[in-house]
Amino acid sequence: MCYMVFAAFFAIVVGLGMVAQWTMSYVNKQIPELTSEPIRIAFHLAAEMATALMLITAGIGLLNLNSWAAMLYPLSMGMLLYTAIVSPGYFAQRGNWAWLGMFGAIALLAILSLILVSPSMVG
Repeated sequence: MCYMVFAAFFAIVVGLGMVAQWTMSYVNKQIPELTSEPIRIAFHLAAEMATALMLITAGIGLLNLNSWAAMLYPLSMGMLLYTAIVSPGYFAQRGNWAWLGMFGAIALLAILSLILVSPSMVG
């Protein structure tokens, strides 16, 4: 059962972290694409917030042992994996290599959490 708690907290922490990171970037005016590419960044932000919401919801569902979490959790991890694969390109383009390590760690932890949780979700 410990692995379910890990998976749930991982999802919640990453989801809240995504919201916090984007909020801080917005407040500190660190999203130049709002001016240069407003439509593209709006779609990107919508996807990021949808991912964060799914992660938080799935994590809470796992903690509460809700049956719907068995479907939502893998979906939320898939959304997170997509983000963890596509987002580093932005930072690599700017030479911010530490972010690549963070995204790599998130991807590995997402895969680990899926491996740990999936046997209990079958059946």
